[in-house]
Amino acid sequence: MGKIRRGVSLYSYQQAQFFKELDLEGQIREVGENLYGADGIEMLDEMSLRNYPNPPEAFFDQWFSWMEKYGTTPVTMDVFCDVLQFRDHVMSISECEDRLKSDIRLAKKMGFKNVRTLATTPVEVMIEALPVAEECDIRMGKEIHAPIPLNGQYVNEIVEYCQKTGTKHLGIVPDWGIFAYRPSEVTLDWYVRQGAKRESCDLVTEICMDNYLGKSDELNKIDLSLYSAGNVESMFHRYLKFGDAPKDLIPAFNKMQGMIRSNVSGYTDIDFEVMGQALLLSRTKAEDLKELMPYIVGIHGKFYNMSEIPGKPGTYQDISMDYEGPIGFLKEQGYEGYINSEYEGQRRFQDRDEAHLISEVDQVRRHQEMLKRLIGE
Repeated sequence: MGKIRRGVSLYSYQQAQFFKELDLEGQIREVGENLYGADGIEMLDEMSLRNYPNPPEAFFDQWFSWMEKYGTTPVTMDVFCDVLQFRDHVMSISECEDRLKSDIRLAKKMGFKNVRTLATTPVEVMIEALPVAEECDIRMGKEIHAPIPLNGQYVNEIVEYCQKTGTKHLGIVPDWGIFAYRPSEVTLDWYVRQGAKRESCDLVTEICMDNYLGKSDELNKIDLSLYSAGNVESMFHRYLKFGDAPKDLIPAFNKMQGMIRSNVSGYTDIDFEVMGQALLLSRTKAEDLKELMPYIVGIHGKFYNMSEIPGKPGTYQDISMDYEGPIGFLKEQGYEGYINSEYEGQRRFQDRDEAHLISEVDQVRRHQEMLKRLIGE
């Protein structure tokens, strides 16, 4: 049975980078020295690299000296391809293809083995860049992010292409958010501070938990397999303001509104948005990974808030998602790749003053405690 490896996406330290508490070397040092033996580095090129997409030659020597100094390993470079990065135009498909090829070569030069693309990256763009990935021996993985399911089009088109061509350099990067079964408590607290009623938060939690425990199948009838979480949230917000949304989303949006209207008195539009958090769940089970194991490039260990397990000082959990089940399944399947911590809960504290911001460093350390314990190291 293989051993699961642990790493960190430096995306987890975005707030610390913004406030100049941790620069790139400081983030690498934190991974190498304080995370119970974790060694994997996952990095967003646009976030971490000065002069991206063409860092100066001197940077590469510095980069590898950090890897050696702190005992860390380049695992995955995350590429974003922000199509709005130019002031005078939106990037074309051809430009995205060229940028992805450039990113793959940059990843190779930095010693990375994998490149992650966004879920919404067209598969045609990835296929166009595939010869460069094969030349560089880099595996490309499309991120599969909630509410996208593992049995939907975004995964199927990757698997079908791999099966047809036999390529080993294309696959998927499941994001642990697909195993979330309820909204995070820090997300709901944020909504309350914005004016939502606590009753709405309790209602969405109850409905999500009933669905997770098999007491209801209301949410199973909703298919948002072609939409990212950010798109669903922004489209619902627009729908509430202007009544405009893609036709296939309107029934789900109406259902969320109806649940609030039937159960919460004195509601406002933000209570509908609280209920909309139920739409962001993929309802994925660990066993859904079984047929996809050969195509997994790496895994994002997404989490929103690590809280202490009651009665177990020094041990932590994220109460919004299942970690124990999927890690146990991955162990059974002999998965030997990385799970890289990816913290996203900091944004739910950034409406407050600096004194009340959450410590990303502490949250990632807690997450790594959980991973180490569940993996069985």
